[in-house]
Amino acid sequence: MNADVSKYLTQQVMTASPASLVSMLYDKAILSLKDAITSIEKGEIEGRWRANAKATEIITHMWSTLNIDRGGEIAGNLDDLFSFMLSRLPEIDLKNDPEPAREVIALLEPLRESWRELKRRENGPAQTAAAGTYGADQPTTGDTPPTRLPTSLSA
Repeated sequence: MNADVSKYLTQQVMTASPASLVSMLYDKAILSLKDAITSIEKGEIEGRWRANAKATEIITHMWSTLNIDRGGEIAGNLDDLFSFMLSRLPEIDLKNDPEPAREVIALLEPLRESWRELKRRENGPAQTAAAGTYGADQPTTGDTPPTRLPTSLSA
């Protein structure tokens, strides 16, 4: 990756709000799954594997940073969804099948749209909700974005 692009991406992540960071994760997971589908269509096994591994890493990160206690019912529902998604993703590689990727994309897209809506309302009560759903050590005001993102977000 070009050094200037890397600096730009680092700046975006470091200055982003919690809702923006989560939205970026959804964007990258969806893009990675679309890349896996494209790789399957082109017969590129390594590309499929890399793209699926990246999507799996991102979804695993979002799942592992859920705060069930503070996130309530929404976090519980996300826990179930992420678990289901992660159970489907291995099928992409095991069967060289794009259908599980399409299924997971269909689940991720409405969630991404919800986080984009929170992002649009960041200066209101939604910012607090965004901060409370992920990361047990994040402040409830949403003033400080998470400091660690999976490495796959930047690649």
